[in-house]
Amino acid sequence: MDNQQIIELFQTRGLIDNSLAQDILAEVNHSGKEIGEILADFQVVQSRDDVWPIIASELGTSVVDIRDWTPPEALLDLVPAGTARLHGALPVNFDETGLFVALVDPLNPQTAEDLRFALGREIHVVVAPDYLVEAKINECYGGEGKAMEDILSQFEIGGAGEKSEADIESEANSAPIIRYVDLVLYQAIKEKASDIHFEPFENDFKIRYRVDGALYEMAPPPVHLALPILSRVKVMSNMNIAERRVPQDGRIVKQVGEKQVDMRVSSLPTHHGESIVLRVLDRSSVNLSLENLGLPEHIYDYITDTIEKPNGIFIVTGPTGAGKTTTLYAALRRINTIDSKLLTAEDPVEYDIDGIIQIPINEAIGLDFPRVLRAFLRQDPDRIMIGEMRDKETATIGIQAALTGHLVLSTLHTNDAPGAVTRLVDMGCEPFLVAASLEGVLAQRLVRTICKDCKSPYEPSEAILSQLGVAAHELGDKQFFTGAGCNACGQTGYRGRRGLYELLNITDPIRELITARAPTVVLKQKAVELGMNTLREDGLRNIYMGTTTIEEVLKYT
Repeated sequence: MDNQQIIELFQTRGLIDNSLAQDILAEVNHSGKEIGEILADFQVVQSRDDVWPIIASELGTSVVDIRDWTPPEALLDLVPAGTARLHGALPVNFDETGLFVALVDPLNPQTAEDLRFALGREIHVVVAPDYLVEAKINECYGGEGKAMEDILSQFEIGGAGEKSEADIESEANSAPIIRYVDLVLYQAIKEKASDIHFEPFENDFKIRYRVDGALYEMAPPPVHLALPILSRVKVMSNMNIAERRVPQDGRIVKQVGEKQVDMRVSSLPTHHGESIVLRVLDRSSVNLSLENLGLPEHIYDYITDTIEKPNGIFIVTGPTGAGKTTTLYAALRRINTIDSKLLTAEDPVEYDIDGIIQIPINEAIGLDFPRVLRAFLRQDPDRIMIGEMRDKETATIGIQAALTGHLVLSTLHTNDAPGAVTRLVDMGCEPFLVAASLEGVLAQRLVRTICKDCKSPYEPSEAILSQLGVAAHELGDKQFFTGAGCNACGQTGYRGRRGLYELLNITDPIRELITARAPTVVLKQKAVELGMNTLREDGLRNIYMGTTTIEEVLKYT
């Protein structure tokens, strides 16, 4: 449930004051405990289960005891498995007035509305502890695989062949298709997927999702269901389902279990139909602070000093999916104060941040980065974020902004930190202007971290060590770890990701080399000589700390 919502409810009912509310919220964010336990720790309630009668009273409903109760099959049949999992809903009773359900998040009114639409009947919300509701849903409805099979068995959709647009739309809005797509989204988001891929081929239809940078395949549906499933995703994202010849973009905002999830949707026409990819925008990442990014101490200190400067350019570089946007958002959150005006130009705006004016780039109407940046400078900003310096004009205006008293944050796609300097010069920016305006470049990668539940030591071969550039006799008593694979990590041996970082501090010796148009390799040698740790060296540090594996570091550095 939404912790903020519960704290506000307790404030409204006079059970806690503003000061205590702030302390409780800080403890929630710091400890990771559930809100009921923390309210009990602060002696607001006697036990965590005392929260539920208060929520029930607010909703004008009752608390039900489901601890030793099993719903009959006839009752379970009223809510399909996929719908129950997606909405966190457990049916507990049914009469002539409608269906009574216990929700994982009873304070979200949208869930009841969605259930009314999906089930076509009146919904009455009752209250039970969320952990019990979730456990009962898992117990009564079985695993996701069974839920998928139950839904697939309901399909009565015709096979391949020419269909009218009305037929396609009707199939896309049929109950089994809606439930199947909802369950696919639920399962992928439950696994903390960052992307969901729907991929049609000649003889099969694949659904894959990316977790911690690696792709995994779901059990595929029959190939003749590709068109209605893809059409359903397009309907959800407000795309034109009749247009299958050109790429389209859309967006889905959906309640999945306890949280609202934003998804950016892209369709691409292929030889066998449209390939659709959903990028899951995790709102928790935009709320990360610099302290929570796992930055080495010297890099954290450097960034906090740099983003407080009145002018200059700070660039974060790395490939797509390296966490550049998360780092910049964390920096923006730190400097987002009442005495600063912050403007961002993004393509697209992925997350809304209170207090920051964010402008989406729209090249179709001529609203490109250079045009937006020129307008920015007439808006009296203190700090500017440019989504990406992708051409000479954008980079030049960014440099001009830095030289005229603005702090500019931006990203570039280069392999390492020194390469960003060369890229700016290659774009056509004057080297002396780059040297004068640039303050620092941070290169980063995301590597998977070893699962803590199945972490175990192992001895790497000499061949692997030689690829890493380390000799066996240099290791001393250093240990290496890997993940054996367990249920907690889906037998992968990895769970979660963390960053590897390389910081290029633009000092006077580096500025002289930039002005002299020194190549990347010379810049890198000088930076290392001045104390820069490379991505590979930071990778070694993480290997020796036991947070990641040799294979991950070799793959990304």
